[in-house]
Amino acid sequence: MTIAALEALSFGLGRTARAAHAAGHRFVLLTGDRSVYRHELATAHGAYGVDVIDVDTFDPDAVRGALASLPDLAGLINTTDTWSVPAADLAQELGLPGPDPEAVKLLRDKARVRRTLHRAGLSAGTAVEVEPRPDSAESVLRAVGLPAVLKVSAGTSSRDVWIAYDYEGLRTALGEAGERAGGAGGGAGAGSGGLNGSLFAEPFLAGPLYSAETLSWEGHTRLLGVLSRQTSRRPAVREEAAAFPVALPPGELTSIERWVGDVLATAGHEQGFAHVEFVLTNRGPELVEINRRIGGALVAEAMCRTLDVNVYEALVDVTLGRRPRLLDAPLRPTGPAVAFVLVYADEPGVLEGWAGLDGLNAFPGEVSWYPVRAPGDTVLHVGDQRGCTGMVLAEASTAELAQHRAWSAATTVRPVLKTAERG
Repeated sequence: MTIAALEALSFGLGRTARAAHAAGHRFVLLTGDRSVYRHELATAHGAYGVDVIDVDTFDPDAVRGALASLPDLAGLINTTDTWSVPAADLAQELGLPGPDPEAVKLLRDKARVRRTLHRAGLSAGTAVEVEPRPDSAESVLRAVGLPAVLKVSAGTSSRDVWIAYDYEGLRTALGEAGERAGGAGGGAGAGSGGLNGSLFAEPFLAGPLYSAETLSWEGHTRLLGVLSRQTSRRPAVREEAAAFPVALPPGELTSIERWVGDVLATAGHEQGFAHVEFVLTNRGPELVEINRRIGGALVAEAMCRTLDVNVYEALVDVTLGRRPRLLDAPLRPTGPAVAFVLVYADEPGVLEGWAGLDGLNAFPGEVSWYPVRAPGDTVLHVGDQRGCTGMVLAEASTAELAQHRAWSAATTVRPVLKTAERG
């Protein structure tokens, strides 16, 4: 039997392959760009290897043909936002286990999710679609007020997000959004130009940012843990670091688990992982966004290490249409706490390598380097996650200490780029 993945997150393929093989299945990745997975493909060896089929994953007919060539296809994995709707549609078309495509479409529309939760009393503010031009500022002021957040309905990787603290900042953000909307090729996964969906405004949430990592089956949701998230001070918010598991008081953790279960149920998410970003405001948790997948970057790696279990086994269970065993297993964080820091390029250019990698072994915490880019890659954008060249991961007895270790090590790593001036 075969389990296929329609694209995937950059990290986690090796653990997914081990989980698939443990269930007695071959694991195949369908991808339009295998360079995205260079680190995982280089480290997945032997019996737990990943078979790769190169195919245009934006071409539904090409994907159908690739899937038709696989013997005894038992399930279709999707761990990305961009391909979540096509994967749900294909699973239904092929009679494979999978989520309701309509529920997936709702979750891919951040504005619809916000309005749905607001009507249910689970979000203090609502979402208002706006035209991306400066003269929309008045309508944003009336509907949302200031500060306000502008984002796109199907955005990913912190792209096309603006925070406006005053009226002039709001007009400037709307103007920038208009320039982006006028670019070419705004489809999902587009590398430049265009907005990925419609622009909308929502209230700014004051407080620290976290993510709830959850697993659901038939409407029951289990909180696997809470991750801290650090963002940049740039207007276009960029994620900088994360740590797991956050040490919250037991009562507060129980409250968050109840809240996130209500949020996911109201949004129609009934099975599989969810990565739910939220802000702990002075009113309690408020949703930032829902990703109906396992956490990206090194979130899942952190869970595997801390919980001392391959959480991708639950992904395989759900893909095969069976209740994930992780829902009923004891959750004891017997492994170390984990933190990671994203290392960004300071300016666009061609990556030549990194300075400082040789010194990482001198730092405490079993420090590891996870490259996202490779020498020779062109880095075009540095204001969002596309500018990330790699990540530094560290372990410790607590998430706080792990974060300190990861940050201290990451500050010594510097991407070396060949810029236009140098070229």
